[in-house]
Amino acid sequence: MPEKIKVMMVDDEARFRETTATLLRKKGFETTIAGSGEEAVNIIKTSPQDVVVLDVKMGGMDGHVALEKIKKLSPQTQVIMLTGHGSPGSADNSRKLEAFDYLIKPCDIDILALKINEAYAVQKTGAARTEKKVKDIMTEIENYSTITVNNTIREAVIKLMSSLTELVSSNMIREAGHRSLIVFDEQHNFVGILRIKDLIKGASFHLSTSESSKTDSIKFSHVFTSGWDGLFTIQMKALADKKIGELTLEAPPMIDGNANLMEVANLLFKTKRTRLIVTSGKKVIGILREQDLFFEIVNIITR
Repeated sequence: MPEKIKVMMVDDEARFRETTATLLRKKGFETTIAGSGEEAVNIIKTSPQDVVVLDVKMGGMDGHVALEKIKKLSPQTQVIMLTGHGSPGSADNSRKLEAFDYLIKPCDIDILALKINEAYAVQKTGAARTEKKVKDIMTEIENYSTITVNNTIREAVIKLMSSLTELVSSNMIREAGHRSLIVFDEQHNFVGILRIKDLIKGASFHLSTSESSKTDSIKFSHVFTSGWDGLFTIQMKALADKKIGELTLEAPPMIDGNANLMEVANLLFKTKRTRLIVTSGKKVIGILREQDLFFEIVNIITR
């Protein structure tokens, strides 16, 4: 198992640091928290960190002073400034004090995670920033909820609802939920993606895609008060115990994890899809969403 990246979250607002730390742990980081610059410096003395996410404006020792002390104590530690009080002067001062990056609240958790991974890569290799590969910006398959073709729609709905209600967020940090399930067969071969829109399509299937004579037979039914009442409920209950394998699922294009980002851009544009399946050999290792590429665009342009 790969070694976890050690991240320290430093902020004097308790709710924000706790929420952000929870999200970072869900992303797979080994996360420590500190409520002040002084506490962060003391932690660095005894427990070196790979990356520090550091607020700028705090009571007592502010972020710039803490940054300078952290870099003196542990030059290899990369520091990302995360502030709700950003300014060109503060950003320039942070750069001079050798901060890795400077982000503004509210910040998407995916962007923060991307920056942490990049900072860690630079720390480990000592190399300059280079363009990423698909595997560097994808969402790993372990972070998605999965299900098999032999599970029922009922089980899929429960699992999908669970994945959505487990999200943690605040007004300063956000997590984008995965509104879909990855479907495998019994041999763990990738089959497709079950989306919320597939469930909606399943409810309307008999009305929209069956032979026209059936549709024509009820086209005036809505004129009567109860013509359509209860039909959605009937359809959904009939769908509930069907197997997922009975649905027609989206199977996004596949791309190798070592492909470059221009290949990603071209494939997304050419196929008009919003996500790609990432592979390593015959194994599915992740999903690359349109927003993952957008976060890297943000990273490149604002670097």
